[in-house]
Amino acid sequence: GLPPPRAAPRGKRQRFVDKNGRCNVQHGNLGGETSRYLSDLFTTLVDLKWRWNLFIFILTYTVAWLFMASMWWVIAYMRGDLNKAHDDSYTPCVANVYNFPSAFLFFIETEATIGYGYRYITDKCPEGIILFLFQSILGSIVDAFLIGCMFIKMSQPKKRAETLMFSEHAAISMRDGKLTLMFRVGNLRNSHMVSAQIRCKLLKSRQTPEGEFLPLDQLELDVGFSTGADQLFLVSPLTICHVIDAKSPFYDLSQRSMQTEQFEIVVILEGIVETTGMTCQARTSYTEDEVLWGHRFFPVISLEEGFFKVDYSQFHATFEVPTPPYSVKEQEEMLLMSSPLIAPAVSNSKERNNSVECLDGLDEVGTKLPSKLQKITGREDFPKKLLRMSSTTSEKAYSMGDLPMKLQRISSVPGNSEEKLVSKTTKMMSDPISQSVADLPPKLQKLSGGGRMEGNLPPKLRKMNSDRFT
Repeated sequence: GLPPPRAAPRGKRQRFVDKNGRCNVQHGNLGGETSRYLSDLFTTLVDLKWRWNLFIFILTYTVAWLFMASMWWVIAYMRGDLNKAHDDSYTPCVANVYNFPSAFLFFIETEATIGYGYRYITDKCPEGIILFLFQSILGSIVDAFLIGCMFIKMSQPKKRAETLMFSEHAAISMRDGKLTLMFRVGNLRNSHMVSAQIRCKLLKSRQTPEGEFLPLDQLELDVGFSTGADQLFLVSPLTICHVIDAKSPFYDLSQRSMQTEQFEIVVILEGIVETTGMTCQARTSYTEDEVLWGHRFFPVISLEEGFFKVDYSQFHATFEVPTPPYSVKEQEEMLLMSSPLIAPAVSNSKERNNSVECLDGLDEVGTKLPSKLQKITGREDFPKKLLRMSSTTSEKAYSMGDLPMKLQRISSVPGNSEEKLVSKTTKMMSDPISQSVADLPPKLQKLSGGGRMEGNLPPKLRKMNSDRFT
């Protein structure tokens, strides 16, 4: 036959979280709330991109140096030191400061604690001593702020997150008899992630029964929260599993419905960096076109001489496996359709109700039996009388295959006035059912006892059954 038509290619999907973990969210129309960024200036500088950090770093030092050098030049200018600097009998505020460049060099020597000895402050300048103290305090503050900001920027755990890997695709296939969503995580460094924990969020638009539209509704995907499987020992690559069941948001997701669905799975891996003790978070996401139905990941771990080797060339590789294209909901509905019509009750305190339920079930089955069997079972209102009679005993009737044994026990009771009725109904029961079992559906075969009753019949009754249907 012809291959199935391929789905039309979709346009570029707008992601909420990129594959590298960056969130595509921009804050706008803040109004007067922008002042909050200045109140937390240190965090604001750390969060800036590197280009802006370097620009602010260089600009701050340049402005501070020019300002302080200008202050030393103003003092020398107001005292007249610029004109008398070469007079040996005159004691200036700062020796050998003739102009602005020389004042700038004196400031740099003082700030950098170099001190060549050619330019130095004298005791005849109290205002210079006060400016020197102010320069020392201001310089320490600027150094602590900017150098601390750069140090935190360089030691951020975001760089550690770049050595945590996620598989390019997620896969859906059977594992342990259950439909499971899987993806793979790995750690490229030998240093461990302490207390590593993984979480998954499903981002999907939906409309509430009240008519409210939620464009990015976040639903939790259970990856082992109740069993502790979300706590990872991330030494070698691990496959994270989400079992799709009735509680899962993917309960009605099938291979066909994935062609029209639009969702995004956000994966968040958190842990403490062993070397620095800082908390690290790595993120990625999978859109609906990055989830492969009926695939499984290649194994990547092999045992070598004295150690386990991880082959990262197969980290993202998957292969196809036989997987039903139906959703878990559809599979459960098909399983329910193929299950027996009458489920046996287990409550001992409701014997009479169980008999009535079996009676209703037999009445429904009777309409589906062959015409000859309907005529026989319809004589003298047989099932109702028999089930009412059996409800007074200590046993319960679940199927027509069990009735002859009960009738024998009932007929063995001394003084039973319905002995003739029992013998008559026994013959009627065993007459056509054993022959028609092969023609019934599997559910009715189970209901009728599977034909096991025929082996207990007398030879004459067996012959009579065969004569009736020939």
